[in-house]
Amino acid sequence: MDITVAIDAMGGDHGPHVTVPAALAYMRRDAQINIVLVGLSEVIEAELRAHKVAVGPRLRIHHASEVVTMDDPPALALRNKKDSSIRVAVNLVKSGEAHACVSAGNTGALMAISRFVLKMLPGIERPAIASMLPTLNGHTHVLDLGANVDCDANHLLQFGIMGAMLVSAVEHKESPSVGLLNIGEEDIKGNEVVKKAAELLRRSHLNFYGNVEGDDIYKGTVDVVVCDGFVGNVALKASEGLAQMMGTFIKQEFKRNWLTKLAGVIASPVLSAFKKRVDHRRYNGASLLGLKGVVVKSHGSADSFAFQFAIGRAVEEARSGVLRRINEQISLLYGEGAA
Repeated sequence: MDITVAIDAMGGDHGPHVTVPAALAYMRRDAQINIVLVGLSEVIEAELRAHKVAVGPRLRIHHASEVVTMDDPPALALRNKKDSSIRVAVNLVKSGEAHACVSAGNTGALMAISRFVLKMLPGIERPAIASMLPTLNGHTHVLDLGANVDCDANHLLQFGIMGAMLVSAVEHKESPSVGLLNIGEEDIKGNEVVKKAAELLRRSHLNFYGNVEGDDIYKGTVDVVVCDGFVGNVALKASEGLAQMMGTFIKQEFKRNWLTKLAGVIASPVLSAFKKRVDHRRYNGASLLGLKGVVVKSHGSADSFAFQFAIGRAVEEARSGVLRRINEQISLLYGEGAA
């Protein structure tokens, strides 16, 4: 199946210098992918010339006259920049000209614009940001990672459904396990919202594991970890900080003296394998779930290698029918009066 991806070429810390080469590299890997580069046409054309590539049947440019900066308030981007590269890329998904949109731009603006343009799937009250994190046995999906600071039990139930359908679609797991992030595994733990959410998840058609704790995320205890956006974002940023600290400590210890430097040379194959295994770039690309369209947010500082993974995530979601699966499960839920 041919998939067309609209890429906000201007978004992120590096703009076309990252998004364009990443798109070209991904096109070389997958012959069934078409790319629409959205943004300032003269800037994109210059980048294509630098790579000695011309537009064609699988690659085209869609001009957008405005750019949303990383500092723009979401409301301003939504109201005042209606021809921004983010807005135009999302519009292409809305019109059906593209199957998915990828942007490394302003997260708040992307969420606000996507929700306004695409609207929510029936039965879904709020969108959620879902992303993969590495685990001892592969990876797990966590949501919400920051879109919703305050959630009620029904929101957490909907996040569980969306996360499970995402994993079911892209990883071809018939019944992915879902855990609810809590301060303990026991049913009596947690606040009233979490306790109520656990009840709703147990009554749902999901493969609900029960409560999980923070260390379960990296153990890979479940396929999907559900939490509100406040908790999820704190957990994510704490994890990123820990990873950076550990990397710095390892480098410092190997540079301590000539003996540790020699040990570093000997251990370099192991260190390289370890670095590849935990390379955050391989997990780049967060899904904005709950919308009537596939939208993926890349990290703003992503390089070309990382941005390709965000494109791949969007392609896989479009191909696997994530939206259809979420719709079916939500219809089943409401059909039986569970929400």
